[in-house]
Amino acid sequence: MTRELMLLRHGKSDWSQQLEDFKRPLKDRGKRGAQRMGVWLLQQQLQPDYVISSPAERAIVTAQKTVKAMGGDADAIVQDRRIYAANVGELLRVLSDVPPDGKRVMLVGHNPGLEMLTEYLHGERIPLPSDGKLIPTATLAHIEMPDDWIDLKAGDGELLSIARPSSMDKKFPYPDEHGTEMRDRPAYYYKQSSVIPYRIEEGEVEILVVMSSKRKHWVLPKGISEPALSLQDSAAKEALEEAGVEGEVAEAPIGAYSYEKWGAECTVSVYPMKVTRELPEKEWEERHRGREWLAPKQAMKRVKQVELKPMIQALAKQLKG
Repeated sequence: MTRELMLLRHGKSDWSQQLEDFKRPLKDRGKRGAQRMGVWLLQQQLQPDYVISSPAERAIVTAQKTVKAMGGDADAIVQDRRIYAANVGELLRVLSDVPPDGKRVMLVGHNPGLEMLTEYLHGERIPLPSDGKLIPTATLAHIEMPDDWIDLKAGDGELLSIARPSSMDKKFPYPDEHGTEMRDRPAYYYKQSSVIPYRIEEGEVEILVVMSSKRKHWVLPKGISEPALSLQDSAAKEALEEAGVEGEVAEAPIGAYSYEKWGAECTVSVYPMKVTRELPEKEWEERHRGREWLAPKQAMKRVKQVELKPMIQALAKQLKG
């Protein structure tokens, strides 16, 4: 019996900021490269069943972007500090700790370690392409492996392929990996969800509004629907991150609206959410936004998105019964 190992180098990172190496973020080019690789893996039916990543910013975000683009659960990614700046020996120790039921494993990390590990497992020097790079950024090496990874030796693997995002379509198929329409972002970006957070205080309905990420206007929590989550669960996740609240999201949306972004139409499903817990400021991930409880009429005046106003009104009427 054989297993598979996929070694994915992080996407192109941003050197423009004065940050320590571990915290360097991806450039937009790096994000798109990771997403193209994710879609390609989905199209080839090569989705991994176990993903492990360096926790360095550029690596873990590469892993998340790739996994989401292939329809997977980014929360299932395992982070291992040993992968950062690892040599072959350290990477072999990481692989020896991978659970044996991981049959197709993707490890997201850094050069020169990944290139060295690829050649070590293959057992011989691999001819370089014309650009002199074996595994450039966001590139994936696919290796056939033995079943037992406890004591891997040189030549135990066989290099099957090396896939580069530069050889793939720049745009993404829609509405799924087999779609013929090509868009600027992965298909899941265009399905979004939002919540109207509410509570009843002394018999009166109150709506929670938050500032946009750049603090330019008032909004309700909204975001791209996570591929591995339902619309409701995605909306609840946005409420926790953007507004710092938890609660009960209704089974059915109270409405929906569309807007133009990334060269196409995004559809947003809006769900009522009864707030059951408000995180203290220090626990709120995006506390820079600011938040405020308002009467429905005030909330309708505050929110910028016109389509949300009648939904707030309808919810308030529904709650008053």
